[in-house]
Amino acid sequence: MLAKLIYENPLNQAVDIQHFIAEGEPKITFQDGMILANTYSEESNKQPHFVLWLPQQFPADLRITWQFQPLAEPGLCMLFFAATNRKGGSIFDSGVPKRTGSYPEYHSGGINAYHLSYFRRKYEEERAFETCNLRKSHGFHLVAQGADPLPSVADARGFYHLRIDKVGATISFWINDLLVLRYLDEEQFGPVLTKGAIGFRQMAPMKARYKDLKVYSLEEER
Repeated sequence: MLAKLIYENPLNQAVDIQHFIAEGEPKITFQDGMILANTYSEESNKQPHFVLWLPQQFPADLRITWQFQPLAEPGLCMLFFAATNRKGGSIFDSGVPKRTGSYPEYHSGGINAYHLSYFRRKYEEERAFETCNLRKSHGFHLVAQGADPLPSVADARGFYHLRIDKVGATISFWINDLLVLRYLDEEQFGPVLTKGAIGFRQMAPMKARYKDLKVYSLEEER
């Protein structure tokens, strides 16, 4: 498989994300990477969870890599990819329902996407049996699971290297080169999703650090 770097972002300072699109209101600071936290508490009347989108479209066959460090829990982290509106266009097109960071807007609203969730420590049942989950929308379709090797914040040691490969109908996810899950989309829940947007989601009161985001196009060797 030939991997060609098409996007690179150190996520080290505000200028690196000046064109990113926030839904909800994340608190963003920078120190050895981009630190994401919630602006509002869950006890407030405002949406505490959020999504931070890259502004551009990415190809159907791709590799996404980033460095991740959990700083405070409980919470949950997620990456959306291959995200489009329901007609296959941009999620930012006019006429697409407004999104504010609330999860139902993403799985049962105006967009299609794959959702890879990791560090799922928001709820007691998630902490009791820790998994990484892959969902496909439109709809709340759980299509693959794997055991989550990420430690709790107290035991975390620096950054962890996360990687998603999507080639045709096959999606694979690694943490520190350990294969966590692999899924073949046989179109049980609609056609294989192709090109689209990438976005980070976090659930309060999670706090985490991200850096060294890279996206590669993937092609079969000839």
